[in-house]
Amino acid sequence: MSILSSIAGFFAVMAWRIREGRTAVTIRKIIIPPLGMATGFCMFIAPMFRIPLLWAVAAFLVGALLLAYPILRTSKLTIVGDSVMMQRSNAFFLVLIVLAVIRIAARGYLDTVLTVEQSGGLFFILAFGMIVRWRVTMLLEYRRITRTAPQLPEAA
Repeated sequence: MSILSSIAGFFAVMAWRIREGRTAVTIRKIIIPPLGMATGFCMFIAPMFRIPLLWAVAAFLVGALLLAYPILRTSKLTIVGDSVMMQRSNAFFLVLIVLAVIRIAARGYLDTVLTVEQSGGLFFILAFGMIVRWRVTMLLEYRRITRTAPQLPEAA
């Protein structure tokens, strides 16, 4: 059941990414997803989701340093008219598919040594690391390109 929900979540993220790519990027659109996702840390209030702190740090670092890299390489911000838009390479969605396959394969193994709740918490932290690094990089890039193009609203 958890693999089916992971696959459904993957398709939901893909649909959201496609829709998101058609609208202008703003500081608000960059910052809100990781802030919204951060509410998921409330799951660790329940003892069944708790994992050792070292595992949590390792998962965050794997997400931020290793798994975020392909997403960073396949997406960039560009100025189109008077808007900043996300430009994704054709490989962007392939990268998301490969990351989903890695997640499903790893989860299949981890579910044999951890509870479903613990592996869910671990993958949440890993995904949070990916999103935070991607969005921080995107925010810095957004600020850089809006400074070089003074006609664009910097704090939209």
